Amino acid sequence: MAKKIKQYGEAELIKMFGLKRLVGNNQHALMQELTQTQTILTAGEQYLFDDVFVDLAEKIGGWNEEMLKMNLIAFILRLGHLRETDEYKTYYESTIEATIENNFLKVKTDMMIAKGILEIPETPYFYFQEYKKVKDPKGDVTGQLLEALLIAQEKNNNGKPMYGCTVFGREWEFYVMIDRTYCISKPYNCTDKDNLLQIIAVLRKFKEILETRLLKP
Repeated sequence: MAKKIKQYGEAELIKMFGLKRLVGNNQHALMQELTQTQTILTAGEQYLFDDVFVDLAEKIGGWNEEMLKMNLIAFILRLGHLRETDEYKTYYESTIEATIENNFLKVKTDMMIAKGILEIPETPYFYFQEYKKVKDPKGDVTGQLLEALLIAQEKNNNGKPMYGCTVFGREWEFYVMIDRTYCISKPYNCTDKDNLLQIIAVLRKFKEILETRLLKP
């Protein structure tokens, strides 16, 4: 029988690696850059946005994880312009691992944006983790995202910041990690139209940061 890999919670990872936790859009310059942004939808994008939003507030409470992915997250990622290019790809349900300061970390990511070859991710830039519930018997979604960010730091070994996002049902939070400091944005409630548009704006801003900075040597 394969040995079960321990999944660490947020508090455990803070203690293990001496992480510094910041909360709020104004607590770090990189988070300010990511979240203090706006966007405008084209007519076609506005039609899709309105179609996705219909019944969202009423029905999201009854969606399981797969329904949340199919009915909301997939469309928001598309509206956020996070499509594959020649320089980076999107990977789903990929397992990554690394030994960091004598601690072995291994986690399955819901989605990552990375430079890679075919099905093999090589240089990760962004991780996306979601749960229907904030705390789940199978694990701590924030802890899983932090594990992924730490593993990416170790693998990339380039000193560049890492970005990520978690979804707790209605609430989306964005993350930036630089060295051993990580910042969590304020929560955005996707059942509020202004908040949902801002989620899309942040994803588009990340795409700009990725293409103009993170992909550069």
